[in-house]
Amino acid sequence: MGVHSNFKKDLQKEKQLAIFLDTLYKKHLKKYTTKRIQDYKQQLEGVDVLFTHKETKEVFKIDEKAQLDYIGENLPTFAFEINYVKDKKRKQGWLFDATKTTQFYVLVTAIHKDEPNAFTSCKITFVNREKLLALLHSKNITKKTLSNYVMLDSKIQGKIKIKELHSYKEGYLYLSSTNKAEMPVNLILKLDYLIEKGVAKRLI
Repeated sequence: MGVHSNFKKDLQKEKQLAIFLDTLYKKHLKKYTTKRIQDYKQQLEGVDVLFTHKETKEVFKIDEKAQLDYIGENLPTFAFEINYVKDKKRKQGWLFDATKTTQFYVLVTAIHKDEPNAFTSCKITFVNREKLLALLHSKNITKKTLSNYVMLDSKIQGKIKIKELHSYKEGYLYLSSTNKAEMPVNLILKLDYLIEKGVAKRLI
């Protein structure tokens, strides 16, 4: 019962946030029209919204990622999913998933609200997926190199420093083996680092 009601709450939160984000897109992206994707197959391919340039008609596929577990907090980092557990099997996360057609991630952080599901402000950072993967590849950060750091049957909980990144300025691995059922392995990256490298851009 509790899990089901939490799922419904999370879904409601996501729907309310989507409405709030649509108002922000309209306000800050005047050269684009936006269309929310309802088709489940496209959503599985990592497409939540389509942005269409009003003049060139060029279309961009957007995957929204929001820090809904950290309402009221302003984190300087974002978690990029490497893998997770489902049905007792470890599955590939979205970051290195070649089946995803995402072109840009919209990272929603510093989310604030003044009452349940009434969102008042947030930060939005656009990340060019192709440029991000190229940056990681240039630093030899791949599924294979990251798997060498993590014994997936271990009970490690928390931060794992990797030699490919400066842990304070750039990022690190994080394994949630005891506090989350999916036991995700995430690559935690500093947003300022991604902006500095020309991979990301802050909208608001």
